[in-house]
Amino acid sequence: MYPDKERTVFGPKSLSYIENDMARYVAQEGILPILIPDVDDVYLEKILAEVDGIVLQGGSDLAPETYGEAPIGRWKGDAHRDRYELKILDFAIKNSLPVLGICRGFQLMNAYFGGTLYQDIGTQLPQANDHRSAELYDTIKHPVQFVRDTFLHSLYGDIKNPHVNTVHHQAIKDLGDDLEVYANSNDGLIEAFGYTKEPVGKVVGVQWHPEFSNTLKDELIDPNILYEAFLQHVKEGETSQMNQNSGIDI
Repeated sequence: MYPDKERTVFGPKSLSYIENDMARYVAQEGILPILIPDVDDVYLEKILAEVDGIVLQGGSDLAPETYGEAPIGRWKGDAHRDRYELKILDFAIKNSLPVLGICRGFQLMNAYFGGTLYQDIGTQLPQANDHRSAELYDTIKHPVQFVRDTFLHSLYGDIKNPHVNTVHHQAIKDLGDDLEVYANSNDGLIEAFGYTKEPVGKVVGVQWHPEFSNTLKDELIDPNILYEAFLQHVKEGETSQMNQNSGIDI
């Protein structure tokens, strides 16, 4: 969040934040969630060297220039945050860290691997579902279809009529390189994928917000199944590389 004179707290300052449902979602026994600060690269790399997994959270739009396009309207995105988070993702991929991308994080992963986005679903895909409501926010949902014989099908394939929440107005247009689609919405948009050059489930992105699932509870697929599968890769890496540690940082 950038300086805003109308904001009563730290108005002239830039703020880094974590949404609290996300903090609750990732925090478990033995898991220490930390917000990676926006600091100079010389410090950032040393911080990243200490973490065992990366969760890329939701938030502002990607800037169109991040994936090689010009803006088609008022959706200019946040190029500064894009650059910052792409450095984090690049470190994670090059150092074989587990990654879970959520909403914006999912879209950022697609851009990192060379993909593009629809800048606004309503403008570019008017036939699609309404995937975002500012008023209803995480109280809206849609069916999701898991691609057979993929990672998410192995986790959720036995669920009849699965649904996820939807809080996004941008979506995957061209899929990035070395990504395998795991799920689609009922109107055909890509809802989840995995990186094919790591073990299955180690680098995964989802368009929905599993951390917001408590709002609709049993109307949605169990978010903990996804997170536990991600943590399995985190714990395997931590055990093999830093067995002497008593906790895990994410």
